[in-house]
Parts: sequence; C-alpha cells; structure tokens
Amino acid sequence: MDLEKIEGLVKILENSSLTEMTVKEGDFKITMSKLDHPPVAAPAPMPMMASPFGPAPQGAAPAAAPAAEAEAEEEEDLYIVSPIVGTFYSAPAPDAPAFVRVGDHVKNGETVCILEAMKLMNEIQCEFDCEIEAVLVSNEQKVQYGQPLFRVKKI
Repeated sequence: MDLEKIEGLVKILENSSLTEMTVKEGDFKITMSKLDHPPVAAPAPMPMMASPFGPAPQGAAPAAAPAAEAEAEEEEDLYIVSPIVGTFYSAPAPDAPAFVRVGDHVKNGETVCILEAMKLMNEIQCEFDCEIEAVLVSNEQKVQYGQPLFRVKKI
C-alpha cells in the first residue's frame, strides 16, 4: 500500500463518523482510530507525543522542589527535541533564511523549525523564552522522536 492510499484512508476516517477502521491489502494491514478529543498542545496537525523541550520526567515530581534542586536544574542543558519522526528543515523555503541561528533570542510561541512527516509540514514552536546555543542537526536531516534539535539556554 502506498503513501497516497494511506493519506486517502486518513481523510476518509477524518470525514466520517467512524471511530476506528482496519484495511487489509494482501499482507499489509493498517488499523486507524480517532482520538476521543482533539490534542491540547500540538505544534502542528499531528498530536504531540512529548514536549519538544525534552523527554518526560521519570516518575512523579514533587509539587515544590527545594531551592538548591531548582538551581541545579537551571544549570543543566535544555534541549528542544523532536516530537515526531520526520525530516528537519531550518527554513520555510530553500532560498529563505533559517528560522533561528546560534545566538538568537527566541520568544515563547516562535517557530524554530519545520519537521516534515508524511508530507505534512509541522512547525515546531518554542514554549518559553530562550537563547539558541547550538543547532544539533543539519537541514534536510532525518530525525527521530525525542532527538535533540537545539541546545538552548532559558532567558
């Protein structure tokens, strides 16, 4: 089954009252289902699997951290990570300047890159004010879920 057929199946599911469907073609079988509710914090049309600023913490965090622990956390490196598997694009077009460069100050909600997945362009936006310390991937590089894209410093 090719990508165009899969995209067509997604559109059929989205535009119908179905909540789940399974299609089998030869040895290939695909099952799709709708979410019960729309995603709350998605950077693009695809639902986010994790925060683009790092993996989810392991276990529950206490409601109020001691001051020493909070200071140590601020000194650690912060990263903007890929919320999906896709292709990294640093600019909106091949001849356009990059969204961000090393040393740029980025504001909350500002687009830092585009990740293409299944021919959908997903704008990745910053969730807090920061400074870009390093761009960790090159343009048109394939990236994995959770892979660091930028090292940042909170400002």
